[in-house]
Amino acid sequence: MPKTYSQLYERIISFENLYLAYCDARRGRRYRGDVLQFHRNHEEALLDLHESLKARTWEPDPYREFLNITEVKRRIIHAPSFRDRVVHHALANVTRPLFEKKYIFDSYATIKGKGTHKAVYRVQEFLRRASASWGTVYVLQCDISKYYPNIDHDVLMEQVKRTIRDK
Repeated sequence: MPKTYSQLYERIISFENLYLAYCDARRGRRYRGDVLQFHRNHEEALLDLHESLKARTWEPDPYREFLNITEVKRRIIHAPSFRDRVVHHALANVTRPLFEKKYIFDSYATIKGKGTHKAVYRVQEFLRRASASWGTVYVLQCDISKYYPNIDHDVLMEQVKRTIRDK
C-alpha cells in the first residue's frame, strides 16, 4: 500500500513557506511589472495572501492570455498572476518531494539537480548506445495537441489522492 500524507495545508500556507515561494517565483522575473508591483509591498501582500489562505477565501485570479511567438510553433499561453504563482510555488515546495520519489529516473523537468542539460546528455547517451547496436537511429519529435487542457481532472485527482489525503 502506498504511503499517503495528510495535514499538509498548514505547512503550505505558513508565512515562511510563502516567503520562500515568493523568492522562487520572482527568480528570473524581478523586473517585470507585476513582480515589481508585488515586491513594492511584498510583506503586506504575503500577509494578506497568508490570511486569505488561512481563512480559505483565496481564489485564483483569471489567467493572462498571450501569444508566444518566440518558438517555431506559435502557442497561446495562459499565465497565472504573480500572486497565484507564489501560491503554486508554496504548494510545490511541500508536495513536490512527495511525488518525486515516485517518478522514474528519467524524469527531468523541474527536478532539483536535473533539468534540460542533463536530459539532453541522457538522450545523447541512449542515441549512442542505440546506434552502436543497430546502426542508423531515427528520433520522432512530436507534440500532443492541447494535452494539459484535456487532462481528465477526475483521474488526476484520484492519482493525487494516492499520495495526499488532505482535501
